[in-house]
Amino acid sequence: MMNIEKYNDAFVEVFGVDCSVLNDNFSKENVESWDSVHQLNIIALLEESFDVMFDPEDIMEFTSYGNGREILKKYDVEL
Repeated sequence: MMNIEKYNDAFVEVFGVDCSVLNDNFSKENVESWDSVHQLNIIALLEESFDVMFDPEDIMEFTSYGNGREILKKYDVEL
């Protein structure tokens, strides 16, 4: 499985959405179900999927699909 598929699958699993809705507008501001629990769940799934450990600052900044892609780049994960 390619990295982008793993990334998308994490969002699909945590938020229960179709992959087609995932874009840079998929964010804490635009997704009603995005709360702290969902945010921690997505972090945990991505840490497991990509074998990384996010810094606390990155966890706090992980507030959108687009931000998540940028944060993963810091950990040498190419999507």
